[in-house]
Amino acid sequence: MRVLVTGGAGFIGSHLCETLINKGHQVFVLDDLSTGRFENIEHLTDITCVIDSTLNQEVVRDLVKEVDVVYHLAATVGVQLVVNQPIRTIINNIRGTETILEETCRYRRRLLITSTSEVYGKGARAIFHEDDDRVIGATHLHRWCYAASKEIDEFLALAYWREKRHPVVLVRLFNTVGPRQTGRYGMVIPTFARQALLGEDLTVYGDGKQTRCFAAVQDVVPAMVQLMETESICGEVFNIGNNESVSMEDLAKRIITRTKSSSTIRYVPYDQAYGPGYEDMRHREPCLDKINKAIGYKPAISLDEILDAVIEDTRQRLRRDV
Repeated sequence: MRVLVTGGAGFIGSHLCETLINKGHQVFVLDDLSTGRFENIEHLTDITCVIDSTLNQEVVRDLVKEVDVVYHLAATVGVQLVVNQPIRTIINNIRGTETILEETCRYRRRLLITSTSEVYGKGARAIFHEDDDRVIGATHLHRWCYAASKEIDEFLALAYWREKRHPVVLVRLFNTVGPRQTGRYGMVIPTFARQALLGEDLTVYGDGKQTRCFAAVQDVVPAMVQLMETESICGEVFNIGNNESVSMEDLAKRIITRTKSSSTIRYVPYDQAYGPGYEDMRHREPCLDKINKAIGYKPAISLDEILDAVIEDTRQRLRRDV
């Protein structure tokens, strides 16, 4: 098939493009390179890459018209970027998704949209199910604009399915990590890996007791492709992630151990890192029952394997930078 990947030069998008090419598909990429990097896809000689934005409706229309299916990954991501640039976050995420939905609906192209575990907000649960209620913080706290923008994306996509029977699937990603991810915008594992390899303090925000689950991009991308290929699934939302939970403090210690680093941990208050009023969730783990029932998804790659892969990727980057 001919496939369009928006945000295809990003970390997850580039791995998705590789997978699709290996399956024999013809791949088109739309990316403005605001957070993606061309070096992520320059080794893929069989793709067509358009450097532009999902906000450019004419370009989106021309591309959608030429393909069979669309994966929409383009979005403003990263805690630091969201906090610093809330206008960009809201406009890119909502208007960009609106444009993709309009044009894929116009040409009846099957669509997969990546959402985020952030939409669960600061709910009281430790394990989140797709139909859980959501609790989002106050509007004066810019930290929540990303979650709110992705909620609107979901509402709009599901409205297109309900009203127009537009074939769309939504996936909520829980901390996808792996090679090619950088810490530029607050991604914790590549940040810790870089700090440890350089012998710097590992900066743990808050008390370090908050827990997260991390999924390997090599588990996540095939699940996305399988969901897209399962035509009986439309108008549904699926968690994709891993169930192996770790505190940020323990994560830092594990990376120090695995890099044999002399680094120590430095605890940084949230307001010092992100400004006054920043809120975080204590725990966030996905329930994977729904996606397991739909496509048999089970994460296969352990956290230690993920850490080793990111550490090695970071080590190679540092060598190239010398």
